[in-house]
Formats: sequence, C-alpha cells, structure tokens
Amino acid sequence: MPDSIIIENCSPTLAGIKTGNIFTIDRSLVSDIKEELSELNQCFVGKGLRAIPLKITDKTILIYLYRPEKLKADLSCEEAKAILQKKGYGCDSIESDIVHLIHHIHNDGSFPHEIGLFLGYPPIDVKGFMEDTRKGVKCVGYWKVYGDKEKAEKTFSSYRKCTEIYKKCLSRGRHLSQMVVNTNRVKSIA
Repeated sequence: MPDSIIIENCSPTLAGIKTGNIFTIDRSLVSDIKEELSELNQCFVGKGLRAIPLKITDKTILIYLYRPEKLKADLSCEEAKAILQKKGYGCDSIESDIVHLIHHIHNDGSFPHEIGLFLGYPPIDVKGFMEDTRKGVKCVGYWKVYGDKEKAEKTFSSYRKCTEIYKKCLSRGRHLSQMVVNTNRVKSIA
C-alpha cells in the first residue's frame, strides 16, 4: 500500500490531531490486503493507531485509519451517544460500534452519515448533516459545519498544514513509520 496515499488522506490522524480518516484504495495497488494491513498495523503497534478495512469490493478497499483512544473519548460524549443510539448502536464499546458501522456500510442503501463521529467531527455538525444536508450550513471544509464555524475553520487550516508538512517529509525520503506520532507516549508523559 503506497505511503503517499496514506499521507494524502490521513496525515492529521497520523499526527495525532484527528480521530480518524477513511480512504479508498484501488485493489490493483494492493497485492494481499490481509498481509498489507498487518504490515501497516505493525508500523502502528504501540503508537495508538490502527487500520482496518470497512468494505472490500472487487475494485476497491475502504480503509479506516483511527486512534482508538481518541475514538473512545469522542463516542463517550452524550451528543454522540444519542446520535448513535438513534441509529441502533449499542454504545458498549468502540469495537462493537465499529462492527455496527461496518454493518451499516454493507447493508444500508446510502452511506451512513454517523460515520462523521468516527472521524472526529463535532456531534452538532453530524446531527445537522443528518437532519438536512443543506439547511443551516455555516461553512464547508473537511465536513459541513452547522455549529462553531470559527473553530472548524481553524481545524481545517491545521489539517491542511499538517498534510502539507507530511507530504514534504515524504518527498524528502521519510518513511511513513517515521511520521506516526506516538500518542501513547505523549499521554504517558502528560
């Protein structure tokens, strides 16, 4: 799996400033998905990061790269729980919630909008999008904002800067494993 695709799509998560990202990769770029995800997760071991497939088709693979501890914190807020419970999630563990999300991705007629919660989007914005994708939109960036426009714009800017920095590092020969921030170590120091 090319590092460039992961850097392009997941730099803020690699840096530890975002909960998660999803990206699609062409099957022709992956020889053995289990082996390549295993290698990728070996790179992430002990750094507070994980990659899993959400959906595999004949042509593409949808991958979720996320920070389990950040996800646990995000999904524990009452607004997020209310959204997920309304969609049938048990909210017992992030693992069971991810399994439920995968079920929705495979079986629903449309993409499950609650996925925004799994990516670190504010619950108010996820709820606004689920209620009406056009009504009340204050700005658009990495997601549609229905709540705090100023905070979202600062977040969008930090994500863009992070991605630019990671792309430069990659172009200068740094390997993906050298660019993954170890949030487990940061947490233990704090």
